Amino acid sequence: MLLNRRTFAIAVLGLCTLLSIVRNFTSQAGQVTSTLLIGGSKIDVTIESGEMELSQTELLHWAQSAAEAVATYYGRYPVPRLQLRIIPVGGSGVRHGQTFGYDGGLIKIRVGKQTEAREVANDWMLTHEMVHLSFPSVADEHHWIEEGIAVYVEPIARIQAKQMSGEQMWADLVRDMPKGLPQEGDEGMDHTHTWGRTYWGGALFCFVADVEIRKQTHNRKGLQDALRGILDAGGNITHDWELTEAFKIGDRATGTTVLSEQYAKWKDKPAHVDLASMWKELGIAAEGKSVRLREDAPLAGVRLAITAPAASKKTDLEISPTAVFAGRASAASRPRS
Repeated sequence: MLLNRRTFAIAVLGLCTLLSIVRNFTSQAGQVTSTLLIGGSKIDVTIESGEMELSQTELLHWAQSAAEAVATYYGRYPVPRLQLRIIPVGGSGVRHGQTFGYDGGLIKIRVGKQTEAREVANDWMLTHEMVHLSFPSVADEHHWIEEGIAVYVEPIARIQAKQMSGEQMWADLVRDMPKGLPQEGDEGMDHTHTWGRTYWGGALFCFVADVEIRKQTHNRKGLQDALRGILDAGGNITHDWELTEAFKIGDRATGTTVLSEQYAKWKDKPAHVDLASMWKELGIAAEGKSVRLREDAPLAGVRLAITAPAASKKTDLEISPTAVFAGRASAASRPRS
């Protein structure tokens, strides 16, 4: 063991002491590999060879920010060790990412060589990929729940980690959530594999479930509690589960049957969702490209609770970024993107 994990995480009122240790980086044929410590988890970051506008420090900070957001939402990082490969490509911006479950977890993500620091500072894609680590691998017909969770949880995690605003998230959801509504010929979530239903239909399932769990529990529990319960039961990307079993465990964590009952209604036939009424009840009024949030709406408290920081939910937070020291990386299974 190079380092004792206990020297990095001492929980105080749900927050851990932040320690930073720097050791030598490994370099081979232009590749640089370093390791971030987030709580008790290690993230081996390999920056593949190629000239980039971004410095190594800026790329590591980007990876750290995404990891902290995910650890904030789940109370810990989803896997003990992750291999993250940053692959330089032509142009600018963060490009396609893929997440695999083998060897404990692997993420490959492409970054344009001309990408600037401001672009990765506002990036959502790496957080999206890291959220994939937190849910078990399910059968192909359920790919919508894997993508839907990543789409829905990513902005909430970033808000809780103070990396974006709630107003921005709700404006994005008001604009994009209709893409997940069933269209003509829809045969339910398990049988309609269009882009809109896979990504935004899955996110719509999560959103509706989150609101319903909070209504049934008088805002004491939400989808976050269900997803934490699934992860705490061992349900991360490295394990194959039946979706119905995952939902039962999530329901147990909230003391409801929302996930199981909603899945039964949505899996084989289209389910109507009145988004306009939901936005109104939550106190979200569209104003051009932005939104106005009303505190006198019937479910304004639910809206606030969905994005409330973990500390105000009295959850334990085990985040101890960022030791950096020599590490290594590796490789494949069905990817999530």
